[in-house]
Amino acid sequence: MLDFQYKNGTKIIFGKGKENEVGVHVKEHTNKVLLHHPGGILEELGVIDRVKKSLDASGVAYVELSGVVPNPRLSLVYKGIEICKKEDIDFVLAVGGGSVIDSAKAIGMGVVYDGDVWDFFSGKAEPKSALKVATVLTIPGSGSEMSESSIISNEELELKSGVDSSVIVPVFSILNPEMCQTLPKSLLAAGVADIMSHLLERYFTPTKGLYLSDYLIEGGMKSIIEVGQKLVENPGDYNLCSEFMWTATVAHNGMIDAGRASDWASHRIEHEISAFYDVTHGAGMAIIFPAWMKYVMSHDVDRFHRMATHVFGLSPEGKDKEALALEGISAMEDFFRSLGLKITLTEAGIPCDRFEEMASKAVGGNGHVGRFKEITKEDIVKILELAK
Repeated sequence: MLDFQYKNGTKIIFGKGKENEVGVHVKEHTNKVLLHHPGGILEELGVIDRVKKSLDASGVAYVELSGVVPNPRLSLVYKGIEICKKEDIDFVLAVGGGSVIDSAKAIGMGVVYDGDVWDFFSGKAEPKSALKVATVLTIPGSGSEMSESSIISNEELELKSGVDSSVIVPVFSILNPEMCQTLPKSLLAAGVADIMSHLLERYFTPTKGLYLSDYLIEGGMKSIIEVGQKLVENPGDYNLCSEFMWTATVAHNGMIDAGRASDWASHRIEHEISAFYDVTHGAGMAIIFPAWMKYVMSHDVDRFHRMATHVFGLSPEGKDKEALALEGISAMEDFFRSLGLKITLTEAGIPCDRFEEMASKAVGGNGHVGRFKEITKEDIVKILELAK
């Protein structure tokens, strides 16, 4: 196990109708917020009105900024920074899924920084402070409601990049599983794949001799496989929604990272697909992860063999390790298919003519990505070819 420090300062308020209490929790921190949300369906479903009513009842003023889209845009982040500075706002309340929360975190960093907030995402600077952020989660999957991560798309550069910093961990997050009951199956499936991808990035590690976190991750994967398949068939089941929502949070709040080196090569590759073609992140991960697995499997067959037996329950009888490892990868593909997800770029209608460009942007100035196995630009092109 590696040395580590772990702290998470997010208060979780979990349960039915808890968004109606948001004003009380915000009031503990401020009297005025930027209310950041996507608009559209959340307004139609009355979620935004319920949040506003709660803020009004607690005497919290708000300025709205709607329009967040999947793969949140840097241009809207700039607009939010401008509003907060003009209106003297010191708190950002995100109502939505991971895209809204990531956008809110980026705004929070940008308001207190004299330079361009993109400096943080391009690696030119590290955030030292940020406005406080809180969330009302409506679409589980990203885990951003309790994480130190923010990922933003720069439209001009066709680049998607992230920041990890303790200064952007939300101070509180409200999780009402009822929100999941109105989600379309496509978003539920993408959320399940996103959760699985967060668990897999941690599972494939160069760190040896791990027990607790290995079993925790395997338990998380087994749970989301069972819950995910049931949920897409019965999205109205409150208990399934509860399991789905909490698993998403636990999978990405840093706790199961403790003492291990996570990989993240697959995420870097998928980020370029999202940046180029505006693909929903979880749907993109269902395509990239199996291709990455096939490419790196020989690096540590034992780890893939363990996934096949511990997660999917495949019998090793009469099979060598490599054959069973390949069966485990096939089982993962079958799981994604069972959710209604595509597992190739062609199936998803994603063009396959910019692999070199995407690979160059994925590795950036480092020349490689990944910790389980270092992946170069040339490797990424080959992985994308496998994903065709």
